[in-house]
Amino acid sequence: MPFRKVHAEKLSTAVVRQIELLILRGILRPGERLPSERDLSDSLGVSRPSLRDAVAELQERGLLTARAGAGIFVADVLGSAFSPALIQLFSSHDEAVFDYLSFRRDMEAMTAERAATLGSDTDLMLINTLFTKMEAAHTKRNPTDEARLDAEFHMAIIEASHNVIMLHMMRAMFELLREGVFYNRQVMFKQRTTRSALLDQHRAINTALQNRDPGAARAAVESHLDYVEAALKAQQKADRNEAVALQRFEHEQGR
Repeated sequence: MPFRKVHAEKLSTAVVRQIELLILRGILRPGERLPSERDLSDSLGVSRPSLRDAVAELQERGLLTARAGAGIFVADVLGSAFSPALIQLFSSHDEAVFDYLSFRRDMEAMTAERAATLGSDTDLMLINTLFTKMEAAHTKRNPTDEARLDAEFHMAIIEASHNVIMLHMMRAMFELLREGVFYNRQVMFKQRTTRSALLDQHRAINTALQNRDPGAARAAVESHLDYVEAALKAQQKADRNEAVALQRFEHEQGR
């Protein structure tokens, strides 16, 4: 007979399973603080001892971490994606910057395609909301806000593709970008022409997604990241030229 006896599941096990899924699906994010024990036990409908057992198990697994006097947080599970030595290599070689952009172009083109077909109406509403915020930030000329919203816009598309492996892999990559490992994202938003072009490119991506056109979404993402690559190469060349010009100027001053 293929049947097995049914065993009642402990409440703490059910809590573990629910929190695990929230982390797996990227709903609970690394560094995010969980509600207080009382609020969380009320939300889950379990006793505090059951909740404590679940939290203890998740801490043992490395998914949650306690901070003295602050509470329980989702562990920095993204930090293990790359070793410190490899991150240092990334940050010290230009080759890694352009390989990173090539990787993003391939991955994000695919996720945009998937988001256009698999994303829910709510997914697309979130993406559109973030783009509206990008438009508002553009008028304020704040590079920090524009860079942050740019990252959130791209991550929302990745989330809308509904592939948890891709989600966590790309979130780790974006975390390195946020830390300036590959390049300073804010530099991209300091020049008026570049800022306007980037906004237009994000508009094209958003329009394709809202129209649920996977081919146009893929093409818009590829075009956008091709532009970013060209802009970074131009910036690097300008920086090299400026360094040479500065040497010439200093030499002339010393004559």
